[in-house]
Amino acid sequence: MRSAPKILVADPISQRGIEALGADGALDVVVQLGISPADLLARIGDFAAVIVRSETKITRAVIEAGAKLRVVGRAGVGVDNVDVESATRRGVIVMNAPGGNTVSTAEHAFSLLLCAARKLPQADAMVRSGKWSRKEFQGVELHNKTLGIIGMGRIGSELSRRAIAFGMRVLAFDPYLSATRARALQVELVDQLDDLLGTADFITLHTPLTPETHHLLNAERLAKTKRGVRIINCARGGLVDEVALTEALQSGQVAAAALDVFETEPLPLDSPLRDLPTLVLTPHLGASTAEAQESVGIEIAQSIRAALLEGTIRNAVNMPNLDAKTLAVIGPHLRFGEKLGRFLSQLAPKRAEGLNINYSGKVNEVDTTAITRSVLKGFLQSAGGMEVNEVNAPAFAESLGLKVTETRLSAVGDYTDLLELSVLSEGVTVSVAGAFFGATPRIVSVNNRWVEARPHGVVLVLENTDRPGLVGRIGTLLGDHGVNIATMSLSRNEAGGTALTVLNLDTPPNDDLLALIRGSEDVRSAQVVEL
Repeated sequence: MRSAPKILVADPISQRGIEALGADGALDVVVQLGISPADLLARIGDFAAVIVRSETKITRAVIEAGAKLRVVGRAGVGVDNVDVESATRRGVIVMNAPGGNTVSTAEHAFSLLLCAARKLPQADAMVRSGKWSRKEFQGVELHNKTLGIIGMGRIGSELSRRAIAFGMRVLAFDPYLSATRARALQVELVDQLDDLLGTADFITLHTPLTPETHHLLNAERLAKTKRGVRIINCARGGLVDEVALTEALQSGQVAAAALDVFETEPLPLDSPLRDLPTLVLTPHLGASTAEAQESVGIEIAQSIRAALLEGTIRNAVNMPNLDAKTLAVIGPHLRFGEKLGRFLSQLAPKRAEGLNINYSGKVNEVDTTAITRSVLKGFLQSAGGMEVNEVNAPAFAESLGLKVTETRLSAVGDYTDLLELSVLSEGVTVSVAGAFFGATPRIVSVNNRWVEARPHGVVLVLENTDRPGLVGRIGTLLGDHGVNIATMSLSRNEAGGTALTVLNLDTPPNDDLLALIRGSEDVRSAQVVEL
């Protein structure tokens, strides 16, 4: 008889999660908590799946040593401790448990909000030391105060409900949250982060850590805040510049702060943050409730059982819900759809109300659900609030109030296979379309103008007046700044009218160069898309 697949539980998960894994004896569950990197590397070859939280690192070496490894399960949301790229290359599914800690983290953030308002930890420490003083612990009420929430994903939305219940006015900054969804949540949507910074009495962050959000609250932005603001971060270390925050707390620009996450964890013993009396520190406790740990343990156990015993994929961060045969057929469309979605997200205004995906030609002969999810993954990848993959992208779109529709045509023009994306935002429609030339994907239309561009690298999209010599002037500007043009495509509505110029570039233009291009009287818009 075939032996049951072996599952290694390397970090603590709930007992109910372990019981769910081993139910009916179909899986052989081995619990070895605190396994050393050397032991993990030596033993991983025996296991079909491994479950971790944040302590154990699943590195490239571990994945390559896992001859039988099929699934890596993260009992939580973030997969920072898993080399997802290496896992993908080896065909190893990486799963997480994205829904289990939403309430736990929102409640912890709100607890820190109260602590920052009323100085509760400091007062507790003073009483325990044998002292009794009330004057130095005067706090502020939450009622009638303004809370600014940066990032309105699952956790930000949960936090807003609690704040409203305490009588707070809630401002929300999230470029991807629709006005309709904001109204449903009873929050006021601001267009610019600065509008929130200068108004909020409290600011809390709930966005992923990306190159764009690193040090989102830096010295410059902290200086723009309302004097005496209070700041809470339960999302990711690195969103707040800790040096700048230290200086702002010392100067009184920031009256108090509370951090659950840090740029370096554990927090170094010599960190100046430890010496700030107006700062509350907790050791990454956002998901540390019995309910959250039980929930994520059960969630990841059920997902791994489904993958190993039924071949069903759910909550995967590196592949869609597909069997191998179907994936081989539509794989090129998945990758191309994701790129087109990413292209459109950078070209269109951020606050989209609706996204339409039109399938034309032979692609209609297959189930396009997975392609739609790949498009959404690309379109929402930088939206913030959660890690977007093919599995959770539709739910994430729904949470943002983004209405997704599909339409179908038999064929369009000369193309037997065409994928068209269009987004409606603030009454403006922006679109992109792509097709295959044999096995080669190409962008063939932007805003209903026929072009031909490669869907990778750096793409500069210009809308300009059709005037002689303009393309030469743009080329000269690019050349003067060391930016080489790889390919170029032009399209116009009529001679002397409006033209669209699409340039594939070898390197991205810097801000100064973009300013020069946009400063030309003949250039109506210039947008850089990075694929």
